[in-house]
Amino acid sequence: MEATDRQILSLLATDGRMSFTALGKETGLSTSAAHQRVKRLEERGLITGYGATVDHDQLGRSLTAFVSISPFDPSQPDDTPDRLRDLTEIESCWSVAGNESYILKIRVANPAALEDLLARIRAAASVSTRTTVVLSTCFENRPLD
Repeated sequence: MEATDRQILSLLATDGRMSFTALGKETGLSTSAAHQRVKRLEERGLITGYGATVDHDQLGRSLTAFVSISPFDPSQPDDTPDRLRDLTEIESCWSVAGNESYILKIRVANPAALEDLLARIRAAASVSTRTTVVLSTCFENRPLD
């Protein structure tokens, strides 16, 4: 990948709303050339979407936790993501190698809400859970360098 494309990716990772004019100024390209580069990056699948970064504290979900889950019966079909899809407190679900099958990133209001969600996860997916509560976030969603 060219250095200019990498720079465009870094700039957009930092500010997904950056205009093509601003991208051009930062990269030394014309506005139309910056636009063409971004379109090519999208077509190649290097840019898969744009999104807003939200303040979860203001949304009433200030407690973040990582929940590792393991099935009670590993011989059963692996449909865990489908079983958990409607639990909106689950922000991310990663299939992982190791002792657990999946790791979930969840956001809830408080410890009582966490306890309730864990019970719903266990019931919905027939899994055991191991939970790590986040005390503070030093950095997250870092832009490319």
